[in-house]
Amino acid sequence: MEETFLYYLSALIFITLFLLSKSKLLKSSHKRARNLPPRPPSLPFVGHLHLIKEPVHRSLERISRRYGPVISLSFGSLPVVVFSSQSAVEECFGKNDVIFTNRPRIEGWRELSYNFTTMASASYGPLWRNLRRISFLEIFSASRLNSFLGIRLKEVRFLVKNLHQTVMECDGVARVDMRPRLEELTFNIIMRMVLGKRYFGAEVDDMDEAEKFRGIIRDVFELSVTSDLGDLVPMLRWLGLGRGQEKRKMATKKRADVFLQGLIDEHRKRTGEGSGHSKTIVDLMLDFQWSEPGNYSDDVIKAMILVGRHDQSLYVHIVSYILTSFKPERFEGMDKFGYTHKLLPFGLGRRACPGSGLAHRMLGLGLGALIQCFEWDRVSEELVDLSEVTGLSMPKDQPLKALGRSGNF
Repeated sequence: MEETFLYYLSALIFITLFLLSKSKLLKSSHKRARNLPPRPPSLPFVGHLHLIKEPVHRSLERISRRYGPVISLSFGSLPVVVFSSQSAVEECFGKNDVIFTNRPRIEGWRELSYNFTTMASASYGPLWRNLRRISFLEIFSASRLNSFLGIRLKEVRFLVKNLHQTVMECDGVARVDMRPRLEELTFNIIMRMVLGKRYFGAEVDDMDEAEKFRGIIRDVFELSVTSDLGDLVPMLRWLGLGRGQEKRKMATKKRADVFLQGLIDEHRKRTGEGSGHSKTIVDLMLDFQWSEPGNYSDDVIKAMILVGRHDQSLYVHIVSYILTSFKPERFEGMDKFGYTHKLLPFGLGRRACPGSGLAHRMLGLGLGALIQCFEWDRVSEELVDLSEVTGLSMPKDQPLKALGRSGNF
């Protein structure tokens, strides 16, 4: 009897303390809420998710037009701040940059980010600072990028050669789907830098290995752009919703583990044999692993190979001067500072993309070769459809197709 009384008394005390602490949290949250930027009315549990339609940036632009250049939203339980003012972006990612440097640990990202060990997903701390340091100073430094010039030249030659063959097979004029051609160029340059191998297109070293790798990359990209509401509304995860996607992520991670570990072991063996091959980024990471094994484990290297290119975050979504029409003249006479702060192609501040130097080199070389070696025209009298869809890089809804004619080269 006495034990039962003590049990119920303990339970009553616990419930009372819980309710009191909950009441204090609610009061403090209401107090903090008064300092938040303007925000539309929200719904319980889902916040402002009901206002977000695809493409997401269009919805944010519509809300910003009504509530101002700096607004606060709630994507379920996740707080979001949206900037659509150049001055606000400069202030937040200039002198106040460190405030926005952290990243939330969203459960749905855990598997494919190798437990948040990628530069994109890691919290602000020693691991992230190490990854950022080697990215800027070693992997994407000017000298390192210059050493990979031969790879870029060869891959651009592959692109031009294959396009020329296609055009010649069609009596000098061919309708060309540009998206797969440019994706092949981009991926092969990156993978030859990282692993020293071509995995895309017809001319690959090992077709079976290439098909396995392409399948893994395809699944990773698809899962990366698919939203899991359980990450934003935890109650849905508790109810078991989204388990199918979670199982698929675990299966993809398992396949990637086996494949990437084989590649790492291959590079480790080759380095041990002292062969005179060109040093790849994986070789460079293995050198760092030898000197600092605690900071550069095999999982960190796998994450760099698999998802190092993905830098997405719902914690802070930056929208600076959302461009709703094609007007390239808007950038005429603009210096690098103005262009960077208006378009934000690579982000700003500490979380800026370290690969911007590579992107500029690839864009200048690839686009220059296409313009010099071919004459281009629209496939019909209609203007090119520039409408976009939701994706990691805001892809076009209708893939770009163009009429290509070989020039003299």
